[in-house]
Amino acid sequence: MTRIIRADPPGQENFQAEEDRLFVRSVGRAMQVLRAFHQASGPLSLSEIATRAGIDRSAAQRLIHTLLMLDYIRRSSDDRGYLPGIRILDHTWDLLRLDPVVQKATPVLLELRKTVRERVDFSLYDETRMIYALRMQSKRETFYASLVGHSVPAYCTAGGRAALSALPEAQARDIVTRTALHKYTAKTETDPDAIMTLVRKAHSDGYAVVVDELVQGEVAIGVAVSREEGMPLGAIHVAGSLSEWTPESFVRKVSPLVTEAAGAIVGSL
Repeated sequence: MTRIIRADPPGQENFQAEEDRLFVRSVGRAMQVLRAFHQASGPLSLSEIATRAGIDRSAAQRLIHTLLMLDYIRRSSDDRGYLPGIRILDHTWDLLRLDPVVQKATPVLLELRKTVRERVDFSLYDETRMIYALRMQSKRETFYASLVGHSVPAYCTAGGRAALSALPEAQARDIVTRTALHKYTAKTETDPDAIMTLVRKAHSDGYAVVVDELVQGEVAIGVAVSREEGMPLGAIHVAGSLSEWTPESFVRKVSPLVTEAAGAIVGSL
């Protein structure tokens, strides 16, 4: 199977939660079934879902049947496995249309995209990762780069480091040390102390710059969108190709525009 570059949610929820009398364990297990698809590159069998969800086959069968009846899971076209169902998109739309930050960011990013003519994204902060909520592509379109809901690690992305730089340093360091630090390219920084040095630089500069760390041949600038000190809500990412830009020229041209856009979003909240 093709490896999916996707950041996992921070921490693992305790779906048993026996001491929490309000926690509905059957709902938690249903969410585990849906999460089984997070790293999948194709349809999953009943056994694969049970294994990935950490539940027994009998429970998985009942949950899959229920979710299938509700259209939150569907059979694959060859009828050999299961895929997420179309009804999940209803909830994606609800999140995006009702989120006040996404509402305010959308017109700002549309204007920014017209100006920079490079890929412009807006992501929401989720502690150890950033989740893309708005994606505006450039001439170099790729499948994964066009999808909302895709998540990337905070420690090695421009928007992620910008978001971390808006936190108190001790909190940012705690997040970095709790993250699985993978090397996505030869230049991905995985040393916690070196990452924190880059986070401090982003705090000082007002933006983060990442070159070749998640995507080979790409330079990206990220600026945090924060309501108040220590509370990042998300980040703007702008990415360009190293075949067209040097990191220095990209920063010189794009960083003032991204900083202005982030300020406009914060000022409208």
